[in-house]
Amino acid sequence: MNNLTIRELEEKYPFVINYFEENKLDVESHKDETFKEYLDTFSEEDIENWAINKEKLILDLEAFIEQMKEFLGIKEDTKVKSLTILPGHDKSGNKEGFEKLTINKSEIISIVGPTGSGKSRLLADIEWTAQKDTPTGRSIFINDELPDKKWRFSSNNKLVAQLSQNMNFVMDLTVREFLELHAESRLVEDVKGTTEKIILAANNLAGEKFNLDTPVTSLSGGQSRALMIADTAILSSSPIVLIDEIENAGIDRKKALELLVSEDKIVLMATHDPILALMAHKRIIIKNGGIDKIIETSDEEKRLLIELEKMDNVIQGMRNKLRTGEQLKKEEI
Repeated sequence: MNNLTIRELEEKYPFVINYFEENKLDVESHKDETFKEYLDTFSEEDIENWAINKEKLILDLEAFIEQMKEFLGIKEDTKVKSLTILPGHDKSGNKEGFEKLTINKSEIISIVGPTGSGKSRLLADIEWTAQKDTPTGRSIFINDELPDKKWRFSSNNKLVAQLSQNMNFVMDLTVREFLELHAESRLVEDVKGTTEKIILAANNLAGEKFNLDTPVTSLSGGQSRALMIADTAILSSSPIVLIDEIENAGIDRKKALELLVSEDKIVLMATHDPILALMAHKRIIIKNGGIDKIIETSDEEKRLLIELEKMDNVIQGMRNKLRTGEQLKKEEI
């Protein structure tokens, strides 16, 4: 920090502007100086008249930056690059059917299994970075190391962002106000640009377009889901995203996954849709509370996926025609 100019400090930590304002420090014409160099411009008379303690101001700025980094979940050079799951056991005590699963950022993993088979327990183990201290006995490693305790005990460092099937808003806000509040809480410098980026991404996913002045309470289920996926991809600090049955969301599910992985997220997706299951790099099969096996999508399945997507496009086209009151014809199949 001591070697950074004030301009560089503001670019790296936009929240330091608040520190300067609260301490009534006019740094505007000193942006290319370090904070210490700026303080050295004060005369002895200024120091005496304004009761300036230069050493304390420097120490307080360092403490302020550290506190804000902790609050916002910023930990430099410790981004989540990989998640590793080590096996535990199923509900009967049998060892899970794999040796080790490592998932890297920008990878998609589908989770397949009957209702109640243990998909939620897998998520909970990941979210709490289990260390053989949950009912499954699994262990979770981050970047091939024992996870930092912040993932468990800090409310500001959420390892997992969950997107459930039902996204209902109760706040009396417009989409613009909702996004601006979230962006400001993250101390985003370009709030307007970020807000516009999210609404553009959301409308790329949603079947029905909406705008920044739309009340969030009037959004349809598909629009709400599109908004939250775009918001999670672009603004959320959580490196891992779990999506529950995206096939029921009323959105372009392929574009949704592409958006999430383009933002370096690890995506775990519980699904019953064969297209989504095959779009993943690997799929986890859950049985009796445990991971029964892990299947890597084969070349043959990738070729099958192309055919399934063609069939899906036909169905989507028919659905859109029905919505607009058109009649379907047999030759369209």
